[in-house]
Amino acid sequence: MGLALSILGFALSAFLAGIGSALGISYVSRVANGVLAEDPTKFGSLFILVALPGTQGFYGFLGAFLGIMKIGILGNVVPLTLEQGLQLFFSCLPVGISGLVTAIWQGKVCAAGAELVAKRPTEAMKAVIYGALVETYAVLGLLATIFLQMGVRV
Repeated sequence: MGLALSILGFALSAFLAGIGSALGISYVSRVANGVLAEDPTKFGSLFILVALPGTQGFYGFLGAFLGIMKIGILGNVVPLTLEQGLQLFFSCLPVGISGLVTAIWQGKVCAAGAELVAKRPTEAMKAVIYGALVETYAVLGLLATIFLQMGVRV
């Protein structure tokens, strides 16, 4: 039962953050495509804004991967107690939930940034900075997951 719970936690880590990234990228991509329809030369300025919400998906995958490595799924699987499985399950929630939420909101912030680029292309880095501020909380979710996983004895 412990192994199943830990694997569920790893899957949630990757899936939730991945869903958030897909949604966040879709928000900003729709606006960026509209801007590019008017002026294709703004692709470079918009690319970073479109890519930014995708990082949370990587964080969720990293949280899952580190957990997988901890229990040895790629080699000899360590038997887990129910308590250890619960600990690993809950250790994955910070990166999964923060990845889901921050990627969605970051996509909305970056979409507004893409609208800024449409009118003032020289201000693109200001829009990236605003998007990066949201990113901070996704990084904190990843760090919480890493620290929590480090505390689980297997």
